[in-house]
Amino acid sequence: MAVRITVLGCSGSVVGPDSPASGYLLTAPDTPPLVLDFGGGVLGALQRYADPNEVHVLLSHLHADHCLDLPGLFVWRRYHPSPARGRGIMYGPSDTWTRLAAASSPLGGELDDFSDIFDIRHWQDNQPVQFGALTVVPRLVTHPTESFGMRITDPSGATLVYSGDTGVCESLVELARGADVFLCEASWTHAPERPPHLHLSGTEAGRMAKRAGVGELLLTHIPPWTSREDVISEAKAEFDGPVHAVVCGEAIDVRRH
Repeated sequence: MAVRITVLGCSGSVVGPDSPASGYLLTAPDTPPLVLDFGGGVLGALQRYADPNEVHVLLSHLHADHCLDLPGLFVWRRYHPSPARGRGIMYGPSDTWTRLAAASSPLGGELDDFSDIFDIRHWQDNQPVQFGALTVVPRLVTHPTESFGMRITDPSGATLVYSGDTGVCESLVELARGADVFLCEASWTHAPERPPHLHLSGTEAGRMAKRAGVGELLLTHIPPWTSREDVISEAKAEFDGPVHAVVCGEAIDVRRH
């Protein structure tokens, strides 16, 4: 059995008509289930594939569309008739506890100390962490808040890279170098008025994939107001390998090319 990524949600910036916001379930042999990001609607989608009491959470950053279904997960793990046994592990940026404790608080001005259900740990740039059989390497990317891409490798060497949210940056190319599957955001079409250091266009995602020499480019984080067809066409014009825009509920096996 290969590493498998199941798309729980892939709508960029907001929940879309056909998809929750960002969230991806990662499963692999001898490894607990991991959820990469946890935006609006992800908890509902997760219930189709895994027990929410058993997952660990890896957050690329703390913008709402990547983390704000987590207060619902906290309720699930605490108050489900069969509550979680022990704590899950949550990795994220340096202010993860403060930001999510405020979001989950039942009263204004207070903080919900959710350390009873999650062991909160902070990413250190380029410092690997181990989850079962998988090695996860985070890298800082360029975005208006502290943000990380992730490189995930199994014992066979099969590698998935997730960009998180990012603008064009060298660290993303280095992170994705030689990856078998590159799950990369492409939030808009290529135009000169787009602000730098925020998101990628389809053109830029294709260029990053080409420079990194990846095996397959999976586009994600396309907002409801952006043309998927145009983003795909832009990426294909820059990258000559397989290009596909993911959809909610899709499962992709990550194997060595």
